[in-house]
This record gives sequence, C-alpha cells and structure tokens, in this order.
Amino acid sequence: MTAAGPLAGRTALVTGASRGIGQAAAARLAAAGARVALLARSAEALARVAASLGPGAVPVVCDVTRTGAVEEASARVADAFGAVPDVLVNNAGLFHLQALEETTPSDFARTLETNLVAPFRFAHAFLGAMRDRGSGHVVTIGSIADRTTFPENGAYAASKYGLRAMHEVMRAELRGSGVRATLVSPGPVDTPLWDPIDPESRPGFTPRAAMLSAAAVADAILYALTCPPSVNVDELRLTRA
Repeated sequence: MTAAGPLAGRTALVTGASRGIGQAAAARLAAAGARVALLARSAEALARVAASLGPGAVPVVCDVTRTGAVEEASARVADAFGAVPDVLVNNAGLFHLQALEETTPSDFARTLETNLVAPFRFAHAFLGAMRDRGSGHVVTIGSIADRTTFPENGAYAASKYGLRAMHEVMRAELRGSGVRATLVSPGPVDTPLWDPIDPESRPGFTPRAAMLSAAAVADAILYALTCPPSVNVDELRLTRA
C-alpha cells in the first residue's frame, strides 16, 4: 500500500473483497493511498488479499446475508478507522442462473439477501454518520442486468433492478449533503462467478476472453472517487470496447 496518492488519508470498506471485482477494487484503492477494510466470508482468502495490500489493510470476516454479522462488522470497521469509512463499495454479489420455475424460493431469497438487502444494511449502518460529517461516497456495483433482462436471470435481475432503484433513491436523498453516490454497472466481467457456468459452452453467452476485466471496473470506481468533491458521478455503464 502506498503512503501517498489521490486517496491518501481516506478509508474505504469493500464487500466481497476476497476475489473478482472486490479484490481488484480493494487493490486499486489501496494503491491510491486509502486504508481499506476487506469484507468476505472466507478468512483464509481475506488473509491472502490483505497480506498482498500491506499493513493498512483490515480483513473482516462477514456473512453479508446476516443482519447481526453486518452490524458487528460495521462496528469493527468504524472502530479500526476511528470513524465510519470515507468510502463504501457495495460489491458482494451472488449470481444465480436458473429458469424461474426451477428457482426455489430459498435460492431467490438468498440472491436478494446478498445482492440487495446486504447493500441496504451497510448503507443503513453508515449513511447517517456520513451525512452528519458532511462527506462520504457510496459506490454500488450494479450490472447490465439492472436494466436488461435475460432468460434464467429472474433472481439476479430482480436483485439488480432493485439495487439500481435503491441507488437512485439514495442519490436523490443525499443531494447537497456532501455525501456522494455512484452506480457502476458493467457488462459481463471475467471473475470466478463464471467458473461453474462455463459461458463458452452456452449459446448466447459472452466468452470470458471477450468480457471486461475486474481491473477495468476497479479503474471506473477509482475515477468516480477521485472526481472533485463538487462532482457526483451518478452512474457509469461499462462495456467491452
């Protein structure tokens, strides 16, 4: 982790930070000078990522689908930083791909808990203090599926459409408060979420070689965070050029 950079002196919390977009975002923010709290379920994976980022990285094991776990993790992060973080990156996600009639109610609910309810829990934990402080930035990781529907995407699209709506309400409520809100919505990104799906073997799916990289999404996050305080990047939609 560098001592200087555009985010020097700032703190960030990244959910789903043990792999994929979350890991790339945590690395990019740390390289830009931020102290970063890394949240995920796997202690072993978090320890590896935190070690790669240096002593300023704070690994916090958390199951974001559990209210108590989110409350405990939020308190630990605020205690470690001495205040609520300057940046919240709501990234943790679950990609459930199945026809609606084959999707069980528990799988549908679990997708919404991870992709929609958990981001609300973290926003609820920090927004009040950010508003009182007059500064902060909430970055929500959306998806092409927050505006476009695809077969077998019933649970995922429902969660991402809801997440986009929550972001837009948040942005409207925060206007003029000094707290910013940005939605970053990429097309398909080459992350481990695709490992069990094998998109190359499925007609109509984007091959992994043609997907965006997690690093590209991390670059977009850093761009939004480093704009002047008077500028709010409302939304960034990313596609592979």
